[in-house]
Amino acid sequence: MNRFVAANPSKCIGCRTCEVACVLAHSDGAGVENLAPETFKPRIRMVKTANVSTAVMCHHCEDAPCVNACPNNAIVYRQNSVQVLQERCLGCKNCVMACPFGAMDVITVPAVKQFGGMTLSLGVKAQAHKCDLCVEHEGGPACVSVCPTKALTLMDRELMDETLRQRRERAAIEAAEVAA
Repeated sequence: MNRFVAANPSKCIGCRTCEVACVLAHSDGAGVENLAPETFKPRIRMVKTANVSTAVMCHHCEDAPCVNACPNNAIVYRQNSVQVLQERCLGCKNCVMACPFGAMDVITVPAVKQFGGMTLSLGVKAQAHKCDLCVEHEGGPACVSVCPTKALTLMDRELMDETLRQRRERAAIEAAEVAA
């Protein structure tokens, strides 16, 4: 089973701390002072309505539509998750169209090439942008660790089985109470 981050809307206060943590976790050491509207591109999105707020991010599907839609095999299963290999990404947006959760995006980033110790700017490059579970970061998903209300949880097989066991137990108790 692939790991994924689950959001609990009943705990979410819509503070967007998860978005800031996501951007900072992927900023190559740049601090808060380097955040700007044009570079603020979180891989998790806060959705707010009049009644609820919750985070939306990649579900790291078992049979991921984005993996199947990618013509260049740039989206792969790795480390119990779905990852984008940016060096293969064409920026074609097939993954965006295929994702049933709206968790994929295509962004533009500076295109550079190293040549004889010099960095040459080649304009911009489009690339797929989605939650990567912060696999390159030691502490796991930054959004989970900073959420002040613990509305985000990193789910794995063990935690999923325990959550389902608890839900079934509650349902059985409620059914017994109704029958009594």
